[in-house]
Amino acid sequence: MDKIACIVEVFPERDLNMNVAIASLLVAGLMPIVCAGIAKAGKRNYDNHNPREWLAQQTGYRARANAAQGNCFEAFPFYAIGILVAIHAQVPQERIDIYAGVFIAARVAYIACYVIDQDKIRSLAWFIGFLCTLGLYSASLGA
Repeated sequence: MDKIACIVEVFPERDLNMNVAIASLLVAGLMPIVCAGIAKAGKRNYDNHNPREWLAQQTGYRARANAAQGNCFEAFPFYAIGILVAIHAQVPQERIDIYAGVFIAARVAYIACYVIDQDKIRSLAWFIGFLCTLGLYSASLGA
């Protein structure tokens, strides 16, 4: 407990609760790498000299994991900027954390549903994550 008190004294203006939102950025940023790992893992003929061409030739769960990777890359900038804008706009941290937590849960569900080919649930998970991102911007506007 003394270490925490020391940190608060050294950085009194720093909001230690912001770690959830910032950690969600790290998790969301790593999601495409996880998807790539799922797509490539265990395949003996993986071509590291030309990985994109190799991935384009895959089928089944490998192709779906690769597609999820692309979608994770697409979703990340809009979400990350939404988090940063919400922090800058001084949206209550609890509200940002709720959006961040639900976004990450929705994206994990999205990836899982994509890999196991559950298209309708996957679309629902995508939509929930998208709504969370829109919620960050809406909260930043004071709506």
